[in-house]
Amino acid sequence: MSHTVITTTTTTTRTYGESGPNMGYTRTIPGLLKIGQMLALLVAFLCVRCARGWPSWAAFQYFEVVSLWFLVALLIFFLMHLFRLQASMPCINWPLTEFFHYSVGSVLILIASIIGAVKSGGVSALVVASVFGFIATFLMAVSLWSTYSVTCGVHQTGMSNNFHILV
Repeated sequence: MSHTVITTTTTTTRTYGESGPNMGYTRTIPGLLKIGQMLALLVAFLCVRCARGWPSWAAFQYFEVVSLWFLVALLIFFLMHLFRLQASMPCINWPLTEFFHYSVGSVLILIASIIGAVKSGGVSALVVASVFGFIATFLMAVSLWSTYSVTCGVHQTGMSNNFHILV
């Protein structure tokens, strides 16, 4: 009895031809939305931070904390996309994480902007901060809608929806 042994060798190589940042991401819709959100939140934060004579200290402290927190979170997400770091952490569902970030961020920044607009007391820097807060809220809502369609939308599968009863 003769046996034939067939040996198959598979070689996997990783090419890192595109080292460095993925600058193409900055020209995509999600990249532009993140840049717009970061700029709006940065302007809002700086306007509140540089304003003199806050009519309501607690309201604008809340505005500062919310705008700075989501600015830092957006910067982290932006850098993760820019340097393609999601692939190195596959245990995290990144689209779902961004969806959660945008849903919470949209609500909290909207609340901070409404409170800021109501309590601004005619201080122009605080009015500008609340306007940029509303702009950031709108941009985050657009991102929320786009990540919802990716995360929770209908996904096409190769399987047919027809069920056959086998007798």
